Amino acid sequence: MRRVPPLQAPRSNPRIERAEEGNEPMSLYLLKGYYYYEFFYKGQRKRGATGQRDKEKAREVEKRERERLERPFEEILKEEARAHEQQTINAVADTFLEEYKLEHPDETYAEYALRPVKRLLGKKLVLEITDGVVHRYQLTRRKEDAAPKTINEEVMMLLRICGDHGELVRMRLKRKKALRIKVPASPGRAYSAKEKAALLADAKKRRSPNFYPALVLALNTGLRLKELRTIKWEQIDLLDKKTLTVGKSKTDAGTGRVVPLNVEVLNVLQQHAAWFVRKFGECKPEWYVFPFGQPQPTDPRKPVTTFKTAWANVRKNTKVEGRWHDHRHTVITELSENGTSREAIKSMVGHVSDAMVERYSHIRMEAKRAAVEEIAKNQRAANKKWQKEMKKQQQKPAAAAGGVQEGGRGTRCHGFPKSHGSGSVPFTDPITQRQASNYGNPHFPRLDLVANRIL
Repeated sequence: MRRVPPLQAPRSNPRIERAEEGNEPMSLYLLKGYYYYEFFYKGQRKRGATGQRDKEKAREVEKRERERLERPFEEILKEEARAHEQQTINAVADTFLEEYKLEHPDETYAEYALRPVKRLLGKKLVLEITDGVVHRYQLTRRKEDAAPKTINEEVMMLLRICGDHGELVRMRLKRKKALRIKVPASPGRAYSAKEKAALLADAKKRRSPNFYPALVLALNTGLRLKELRTIKWEQIDLLDKKTLTVGKSKTDAGTGRVVPLNVEVLNVLQQHAAWFVRKFGECKPEWYVFPFGQPQPTDPRKPVTTFKTAWANVRKNTKVEGRWHDHRHTVITELSENGTSREAIKSMVGHVSDAMVERYSHIRMEAKRAAVEEIAKNQRAANKKWQKEMKKQQQKPAAAAGGVQEGGRGTRCHGFPKSHGSGSVPFTDPITQRQASNYGNPHFPRLDLVANRIL
């Protein structure tokens, strides 16, 4: 008969070393040369690394972790805030950029805004950032000829990376009305029809096949430069809907918006698509509409980087002053002048507020003059209508007087019923009767004289 061995108690993990300090159990175990802690707190298992090779130091780490769990949540937040305030601006800016890249595919905006902040304030602690420091930063940047809008964006980013401390500084600056530098009127302008014609005519002469269709698209849709550069063929419907769906944009309102394409844009894009097929053999949906390469496109899998050289040459030849972004100002201005509603404009160009539409809209003198002329035109039409009504009223007293003289002979006049036999019939219209009876009265206002005097 086979002998069964007696049951034995399960062995404890040899890696775990337990110790007692008073009545507080502590649990440490060694793994790959480092100590880790493991304990239960309010029924929940807590595990973590101490980062220590020394057992005594590891016990201190575990003890601090227990004390942290037993403290109120408010104290923990205060301690974390103090730790954040004791870091340098360089450190918190780097951490912020790492997190910003995860949420925003394009981190260029944040990097540009934080670059001068790190250069001028990078060695300071977060705790040292005060309203006075921010004010001196604004003065320094103005001496460096930075634009007010740029300085405001940098200050907002600085206060953002400072966390709760930055919010306190923001409140102090806002109370002093020193949070933002006053931004001057928009430097943008709207091109006239003559300037647009000159720009388009010269753009056709450029060597790059990308430039002319890009300029036509910008002047008819108001796309931002990056939105335009990164368009793919899958975003354009040239046959059915005749629309363009914008990809990743600067604002959430701009991302994914659908822009209608007019006849001019459709014709140019169809010609560009034909050139694209001749150049690359096909037109894949994931390929970029404006391929990479200078002066001739060579790689449709990458977007064109810039139109700077061609745009500078076009402006030089046509002697037209302006920026590429002014194409957007031109489209919004023309939409406003044509009476397009604010909601439609915001939906088309990707703005989120009426204030931005106001900033981009430059109502030109021609449109203002046309609006004033429309007022005069409407007034002239109203005057003519009023004159016709007055002429009709002038004829009423004469007709009534003729009815009094010929009423006995059965003459039918306005205000008189048809007479039966000889003799006159009394008036049935009291207003006409009063006008006829007072027609010879010098104190009764003659409508024909009043009308002639006004006319």
